[in-house]
Amino acid sequence: MSVEDNKAVVRRFIDEAFVKRNPDSVELVSESFVPHTWPSVEPGRESLRQTVVRMASGLSGVQFDVEDVIGEGDRVAVRLTARGTHKGDFMGIPAAGKSYEIAEIHIFRLEDGLIAEHWHVADMLGMMKQLGAMPG
Repeated sequence: MSVEDNKAVVRRFIDEAFVKRNPDSVELVSESFVPHTWPSVEPGRESLRQTVVRMASGLSGVQFDVEDVIGEGDRVAVRLTARGTHKGDFMGIPAAGKSYEIAEIHIFRLEDGLIAEHWHVADMLGMMKQLGAMPG
């Protein structure tokens, strides 16, 4: 797969898994998918599928505005701004009805056209403050 093909897979995954929260988006990751920085997600597709379902029940109006997509070899890095509204239980926090906007960076490694590994850094402290889960 070319770098441009890899970028297209990553953009589709972001849209399907993170924005639309479609559980079938796990078809874009390998059977041995490794989520390095999601402590509650185990390797493989099924744990990711459950996470996508949990996100769907806890958040609404989700938007991911992609600022940069950079690819080299089998890696794709994405810088984006994420927005949403906390409508249900999310990360153990009861619904607050509040909205958030945070910066995130995601790095994906692809293998045979599928996402094999994922790392990400997000302003979770900023999100918790905006949702009222921490003093601001």
